[in-house]
Amino acid sequence: MRAITTLIITVALTGCLAASPPVPAPDTFVPNCGQDRFRGLVGQDAAILRELDLPGTTRVVKPGMALTQDYRPDRLNISIDEDGLINRVWCS
Repeated sequence: MRAITTLIITVALTGCLAASPPVPAPDTFVPNCGQDRFRGLVGQDAAILRELDLPGTTRVVKPGMALTQDYRPDRLNISIDEDGLINRVWCS
């Protein structure tokens, strides 16, 4: 009988213990493609891209071009509009 009482008290008190808050997961998808170095290209003619040493994972996006939806934080994307001007630089 004493063992059962001890067990019931132990179970009851266990429910009173405060659970530690969950630790947030580290942000593993922080863009790291070097976009900040190339933001100054926005508004310039796309021909300038031939003179630059772009990262190997760079994707130049032209109007109407189909893109994959996979996310790669190391991939630099440079979008060119219909007039041949760079209109966006971003990581994905």
